[in-house]
Parts: sequence; structure tokens; C-alpha cells
Amino acid sequence: MENKWVRAALPALLIHGSIGTVYAWSVFKQAIADDIGTTVPNIEWAFSIAILFLGLSAAALGHFVERDIKKSALLSTLFFVVGMIGTGISIHQKSLLGIYFFYGVIMGIGLGIGYLTPVKNLMLWFKDNKGLGTGLAVAGFGLAKMIFSPIMISLQLNVGLWQMFVILGGVFAIMMLIGVILIKKPADWQEKPLENKFKPLKLIKTPNFIGIWLMFYLNITAGLAIISQEKDILMGLKTNSGSAIFSVAAITIIVSVDAFFNAAGRVGFASFSDRLKDRNTIYRVIFIMSLIMALSAYLLPDQATLMPIVIVSTFFLINAGYGGGFSALPPLLADRFGMHAISKIHGMTLTAWAAAGLSGNQLASFIVHGLGMDYKMVFIVIAVLYAIAFIISMTLVDSKQTLVE
Repeated sequence: MENKWVRAALPALLIHGSIGTVYAWSVFKQAIADDIGTTVPNIEWAFSIAILFLGLSAAALGHFVERDIKKSALLSTLFFVVGMIGTGISIHQKSLLGIYFFYGVIMGIGLGIGYLTPVKNLMLWFKDNKGLGTGLAVAGFGLAKMIFSPIMISLQLNVGLWQMFVILGGVFAIMMLIGVILIKKPADWQEKPLENKFKPLKLIKTPNFIGIWLMFYLNITAGLAIISQEKDILMGLKTNSGSAIFSVAAITIIVSVDAFFNAAGRVGFASFSDRLKDRNTIYRVIFIMSLIMALSAYLLPDQATLMPIVIVSTFFLINAGYGGGFSALPPLLADRFGMHAISKIHGMTLTAWAAAGLSGNQLASFIVHGLGMDYKMVFIVIAVLYAIAFIISMTLVDSKQTLVE
């Protein structure tokens, strides 16, 4: 069938729904540390390395994705599945370096290629609603955690930790290979050679690229700073008598609903940007909304009746804005730089994700554990980050198209 749902939306969901399970990291990181006899901080580096190589591989292989999306989808499948199975074998062998290599480097490369592959295709098929198209793709990335987290927990309990990675490697191989078979560019789109050689240095010197990169980086850093602390913050909320406000079961539900808001934000904000004269406006909405929520959580007294509601609402809306920042990015880049080199430009912008993956979690950990401050200080720090991002969106990012061919 030659339609946008079969050739673009479904393969995007299959590919992103597989690689998006990287965000289920918290489900098994403690189990890995216990199983191989190391600490969680040591294991955490595997996730950081994966996000680092996601950004680096996306930047380096954007040209490959431009040329042939079927081959790039297949290569992504190969790296991601080998990374999953290799991680399981490394756990079985008690090898921390093996986990770094397979989960971090190999799987990270699969993540970068796989993340880029469906995006341009969706914007070509959904040419009148580019935001909706990219929102559908990255919604799969956000929903993967919600769908597969309980499956991962069940597999750990019933078949074992390293076996879980091997089994899921097989499942994801099937899902992603179906995506490889289905994915196809529209018949009326012909890839044309760039009139001039693509010049990355020219791109990174443009105010638009600098501004968009910084906005994207700050939004991810602020989002990760909160997302990484959600469980601890909720467990720390107490009643006047000193008892916990949220049970473990309630916290589990809240974190699951977070994943829904993340996915909803990816579809909602990007789709809404289709109706705007300037897509940059959607980022300003995200930054102001997140800034207001972070300040509310910081300023409200700990024992205020509304505190639990404000904290949970802040989590939900920051998650929505975090997800929306990802899905609104490719259409914004297409508006500013054109479609012909969009995979290369998108890949280079994703280096901001790589950088934020190394700084977001560490920022919150440094504030709470390194400096010994209250968790509320995280809210005021990210409020400042959102304010800076808003100023950048108002000054550096203009509405002019700058072709870098």
C-alpha cells in the first residue's frame, strides 16, 4: 500500500518504539549493578555513553540517512539489536566494559541512525502537517518506556536479567525489520544532489543554528535534571506528621503517566506548530510554561496543601515540554534551512542531546548530592535555564530561511 500511514507513520512507530526503550534505563540499572557487583554510578555511564553516541552518530551519518533510508533503517536495526544482545551477554559475563561497549557505543550508534531515519520521510509524506508527522515518530520514542517497562520487569522476574536483553533483542529485531520493509519515500520525491557541497562549518556559524542548538540543549538539560529526580522528590514529600504522602505504588503510577505526557507533548506541541506562522513560537510557549511550573514548585511552602498537586503537575508539564522540544525540532529546522539537507542538519543538532545527556542528570545530582542542597534548588536552577532559553528564542533565532547547501 502506498500511503503515508503504512509507508511513514507505521515504520516510524516500529523503529522509534524499539529504540525508545533506552529511556526504560531506570527499570534495570540497579539490577545490573547488583548482578555484576558494581555501583549504580558506575553503571550510569552506560546510559550516558549511549546518549553521547546517539548524538555523535546522528551528526556523522546524516548524509548516509539522506541517501537511502532503507539501508539506514537496516543498519540501525543491526547496531541496536547487536547492542541489546551483547549487553545481555556482558551481564552474564559480569563485564562492565562489555556493557559500556554494547549498551553505550554499539546500541548508541543504532539509536542515532534509527532516530534520524524516519523523520525526513514523515515530513515528506506529511508535507502539509510536518509537525504532526514528526510528532508521530518521536511519540513512539516516548511511549516505548511506558509500554515496555512492565514487560521488562516481568521478564526480569520470570526469566532473568541477561535473558531479558536477549529476548527483547529478538523482539526488536522483528519490529524494526518490519519497519525496514515498509518504510519508503513518496514516489513524487526525488533526491537531488546539493547544488554546492554541504558545509557544516557554515551551518554552525549561522545565528539560527546556534540559537536552535542552545534552546534544544537547555530544554533537554532542564528536563533531564527534573526527570532524573522525580522518584526521590516524590518519596521526600511528607505530611505534617512526617509520613510519606505518596506510596510506592502511587509513585509508580505517576512515573508511568509522565511517559504519557511526554508522548502527548511530542504529538501535541509539534502538531500545534503547524498552525503557527513561526514554529519558533512553540518553543517560547514550552519555555514559559516550564518556567512558571518550576517557579511554582520552588516558591510554594513544603507543607502547603497544594504542594503535592503542584509538584506532580510540574512533572507532567515539564515532561510534555521536554517531549515537545524533540518533535518540534525537525520542522523548525526545515523552515530555517530547507528540506534537501535536513537529515544532516537534524543530525548535527542532535549533538545537543549528546551534550545534555552528559550534563542533565549530573546537574541535579551535583545540586542534591554534591552540594547537599534541598531538591527544591533544582527547580530554581532549571527555571533559570528556561529563562535563558526563552531569551535565546527571542534574540538569536529569527524567521529567515538560511540555506547552507
